[in-house]
Amino acid sequence: MQDFSPSTVVAGFVAVLVGYTSSVAIIFQATVALGATPAQTASWLWALGLGMGLTSLGLSLWTRQPILTAWSTPGAALLASTAGVAMPEAVGAFIVCGLLIVAAGASGLFEKLMDRIPIAIASALLAGVLARFGLDAVVSVKTQPVLVLAMAVAYLAGRKLWPRYAVPGVLLVGVAVALAQGQLSFAGVDTSHVFALPVWTTPEFSWSATIGVAVPLFLVTMASQNLPGVAAQRASGYRTPVSASVAVTGAATTLLAPFGGYAFNLAAITAAICMGREAHEEPARRYTAAVAAGLFYILVGLAGGAVAMLLSAFPRELVAAIAGLALLGTIAGALAAALKDEAHRDAAILTFLVGLSGLNLFGIGAAFWAVVAGGIAIAVASWRRPAA
Repeated sequence: MQDFSPSTVVAGFVAVLVGYTSSVAIIFQATVALGATPAQTASWLWALGLGMGLTSLGLSLWTRQPILTAWSTPGAALLASTAGVAMPEAVGAFIVCGLLIVAAGASGLFEKLMDRIPIAIASALLAGVLARFGLDAVVSVKTQPVLVLAMAVAYLAGRKLWPRYAVPGVLLVGVAVALAQGQLSFAGVDTSHVFALPVWTTPEFSWSATIGVAVPLFLVTMASQNLPGVAAQRASGYRTPVSASVAVTGAATTLLAPFGGYAFNLAAITAAICMGREAHEEPARRYTAAVAAGLFYILVGLAGGAVAMLLSAFPRELVAAIAGLALLGTIAGALAAALKDEAHRDAAILTFLVGLSGLNLFGIGAAFWAVVAGGIAIAVASWRRPAA
């Protein structure tokens, strides 16, 4: 309890706010594509909230490092585009995906792969993934100039006067300005069902769902989510137990799949909020930000759709601004680490640009292709023509 502080609690809340508001709509689209009932949709939110909360809480307390988990956003997008798969078959595919994630973690293969990625490439990847949030904050000035500029001024003043509480101050200013402008709308919040209840779906296993859903879900979760998640940890100076952490997310997927926990993974963007200096000046105490986020995730999961819609009542520009400002320090630190080594500078800037681009090929996101581009650049730079 001595490690907690208001800044870590607010960092945890901001991480949950950004995580839900940025992609909860994709979860609803995925449930619609699979023909879920309203009760099953609420069960998905229950399972996802508890899964993320318990894994974040347990891993962070166990390691005393900020380990935050998340649902697979590209996986949800993949499910939203799926046609002709019934919910029982999809649940069977989720279980297979969970077992594949457990195997990737328990075998140590994924950690060995991550150990071969230079710190310059990991830092450039993190900077590229996070820089989009900084750009979104700047672009938000076009639609909500008063709100975003007031938050920016509050951030600059906070960094000068009370650096530990800069982000809480920004959040309070943003909420106050949004309320004054009438931008906070709670009209769509459903309070008729305060608590969500789990709904069991008996899984059915088929080769078509395994090949068409489980394997692609596993690949995009590992390449587009776990890879930048580990890169975020390494770039922030944390040597977390990768194999055990990945295996835990796979086990959570396997256990919660019948209730809607389709795929869990290590977080990158929301984890960076908990690992930055804005969470706490002392790196050793930043794990409490991930603990706070885990508790918030559990509360959101238990309350189901009502709290999710409550969080979505925040203006899009407010969420974009708070995310971009909270990540400024992490982006700057990652860029500095990426470009420090002149031998890897070309590969690092290429990795950064590909990660920033949002490139998506064959259903795999920019994070994977950024590492591929950086790896090729390093290989070419270090290649020497054999002696005659």
